[in-house]
Amino acid sequence: MRSVFVNPERCIGCRQCEIACAIEHSLSQDPISAFLETPVPRTRVHVAPGPEATTAFPNRCRHCDPAPCQQVCPTGAITRDDVLGVVLVDPGRCIGCAMCAVVCPFDVITFHPLATGPGAQTAVAVKCDGCEARVSRGEKPACVEACKVDALVFGELNELLAEARLGETGAVLAAAGATSARMIPDPLLAWHGFGRANTELADHAAAQGGTR
Repeated sequence: MRSVFVNPERCIGCRQCEIACAIEHSLSQDPISAFLETPVPRTRVHVAPGPEATTAFPNRCRHCDPAPCQQVCPTGAITRDDVLGVVLVDPGRCIGCAMCAVVCPFDVITFHPLATGPGAQTAVAVKCDGCEARVSRGEKPACVEACKVDALVFGELNELLAEARLGETGAVLAAAGATSARMIPDPLLAWHGFGRANTELADHAAAQGGTR
């Protein structure tokens, strides 16, 4: 089963995934005109800040099976696509009762008016749909495509989990001094290197100026 896997230790809170998600679910799917639409398109992924600077967590629907939100929906607005393995909301059938949000264990369901909903002033349940249209075309979900630090990755779930275990094993063994196995990369490594290089150049220029 293919799914989006979250690597929270790599998220830097840039929120590009949120922007890409909102644009993907707009009528125009245009980066400029999308946010001029009424109602405004809404993101389905929610980046929450972490306890320290440059740490964050991109929270999204896990598409549970069985899904508590689907089980409690009184109008049958929430269904499952068994082919893609995603839980979907039909905004035309949603009555905004919020029962789905009450039982969601991950707090990923929000309520906003949608262009595809019953009215411009009527809030309905909004959640990740797995970018089913993109995935059906063989593309990655919009949030994954936008993420530049691999905090969000898409693929076969067992393969993604195996890769995550490999990284964690390497980190534990390296911390114990048992091996120099691959550590989880620092998503800001390039920026840190750039800063060090600029500092070294500035120090060198100052030293050269002092010897004249």
